[in-house]
Amino acid sequence: MKKRRLGQGLEVSAIGFGCMGLNFSYGHALGEEEAIRLIREAVDRGETFFDTAEVYGPFTNEIIVGRALAPVRDKVVIATKFGFDLDPAKAAPGVPGLPGLNSRPDHIKRAVEYSLTRLGVEVIDLLYQHRVDPAVPIEEVAGAVKELIAEGKVKHFGLSEPGAQTVRRAHAVQPVTALQNEYSLWTRGPETNGVLTACQELGIGLVAYSPLGKGFLTGAMDKDSQLAANDFRRNLPRFTPQAMEANQALVDLLKNIAAQKKAAPAQIALAWLLAQQPWIVPIPGTTKLHRLEENLAAVNVELTSQDLAGIEQAAAKIRVEGERYPPNLMATTGR
Repeated sequence: MKKRRLGQGLEVSAIGFGCMGLNFSYGHALGEEEAIRLIREAVDRGETFFDTAEVYGPFTNEIIVGRALAPVRDKVVIATKFGFDLDPAKAAPGVPGLPGLNSRPDHIKRAVEYSLTRLGVEVIDLLYQHRVDPAVPIEEVAGAVKELIAEGKVKHFGLSEPGAQTVRRAHAVQPVTALQNEYSLWTRGPETNGVLTACQELGIGLVAYSPLGKGFLTGAMDKDSQLAANDFRRNLPRFTPQAMEANQALVDLLKNIAAQKKAAPAQIALAWLLAQQPWIVPIPGTTKLHRLEENLAAVNVELTSQDLAGIEQAAAKIRVEGERYPPNLMATTGR
């Protein structure tokens, strides 16, 4: 597996593994042993970067990731996140809905202690603030993580879905290693909202989550797809039948390029991201071994400058239908 560097010299596999969907959000959850086997298959194939969070489950995803990676701890980079008002002593796994935000320094430190225990590690390689908490100045958040780094409990600091000015303020207190943002051919906000510019200027890596459009860009879904009752995509504007029908044009574009390259649409979507900047690392998730192998093989798909120009020209003519989140969740991004 090829490697890439995020900020502060952190080296990871060119494609990482977004672990959320193993047992959370997408309706189809793997059993713990099955999820552990899939993560270990990823490691065997050269993947070294694994992304989880306390809110996934909540809590259970970190436990699975920790158990899966324990035998290869020295070979992998584990990223997790804090930022929601969760208390493991009170909340039970499976509690419905998202809790409120909480990035008070004392809460961050408690959350990290719990995450260390669930993951079964002595240090978290990359710790993200999951969403910016408007009630807590970002300088206080960065200062709390800086203290955790000094204590040897965290190695690197990250932010998920922040605004560009927030990034700059946080970076002035504690250097930021990575920003995690949704970024793909149908979600290109980082190109225009200052996030990619901030990454370039400050030497920060971008970790692209949902690089396959939460499954839509694989070509495996259409307007007639039936989502499970507990699949969170049922609440997303882009996954209404009308929006999926309108957005099929983007999938058709990927399929056309894939046919020319003898590749899968998902591989073209990932190869496109990899071609944008050498410090961008996509983290697709999956519950299937053949999809894992397909995703990892995207590092070998070469898109020429002519291919990229053609994709850009064709994509510019396609208007993506629907916001990526409902209003209450969109309000938590870009702060």
